[in-house]
Amino acid sequence: MTSPPPVLLVTCADWPDGEPGHAALDAALDAAGIASRWVRWDDPWVDWAAARVVAVRSTWDYTSRLGEFLGWAAGIGPALLNGVEVFRWNTDKGYLVDLAEAGLPVVPTRTADDDEEVRLAAAGFGVSVVKPRVGAGGFGVEVVDDARRWLPAADSPGGPWVVQPLVESVRESGETSVFVIDGRPVSQVDKRPASGEIRVHEHFGGRSRPVELTEEAALLAARAVAAAADLIGAEIVYGRVDMMHHDGGLVVSEIEVTEPGLYLDVMPLNAIPFAEAVAARLSR
Repeated sequence: MTSPPPVLLVTCADWPDGEPGHAALDAALDAAGIASRWVRWDDPWVDWAAARVVAVRSTWDYTSRLGEFLGWAAGIGPALLNGVEVFRWNTDKGYLVDLAEAGLPVVPTRTADDDEEVRLAAAGFGVSVVKPRVGAGGFGVEVVDDARRWLPAADSPGGPWVVQPLVESVRESGETSVFVIDGRPVSQVDKRPASGEIRVHEHFGGRSRPVELTEEAALLAARAVAAAADLIGAEIVYGRVDMMHHDGGLVVSEIEVTEPGLYLDVMPLNAIPFAEAVAARLSR
């Protein structure tokens, strides 16, 4: 077993070199004089205890291995940015109910543990969106037109689920994402779905482009991360807040504080404040 550098950037087997655009983050850390290396979270040969900072980045297989992933995170200790309590809260999309109860504008969300609860919730919303409570990348998302006849799709990962009304603005204006690092909104990306889609992810034909950070989006993102930190009682070093236009303003659709993609392939400058946050923790 070889000793790791001070900073370990954590990925998974499907992304062994790191998240898309990872070279920007590698360069930013190198420019700050910080040695780093990409490692798999499930690699048994990594000496986690020797690292001073462990940053989860592209562990995008956790959705099918959540128990293992949270068990791994629990064993890392204080070197792990955000940390296992943040991950445990954030990997269950029921957290949106918590944020709404804390007073944040959020896409209306109900949780459902079985098929009948999904149908009841969807009937209350009309045209609805059903998502697995543990999921990422838009997989398993369904639009439900007739709640009475809904059954999980044959390829569905299964429940439990969250149920939301279909926010029609997503078809035209898509979603907005704001990156928040050390409590400060640093940049914004607008994401548009492909024709006929509601999912904005690239693997479903969506496109992302950097835009100027707007005051409304920045304020909501900062509030969302602060509210999450208060609810969990833990520091959130970095995150991404996704939002949509609904009922005349922006509302939170998701907050990603476990393994939020930094969109470095379209916004490489996001690497700089991330590297600064890492450097700040190394200096403590």
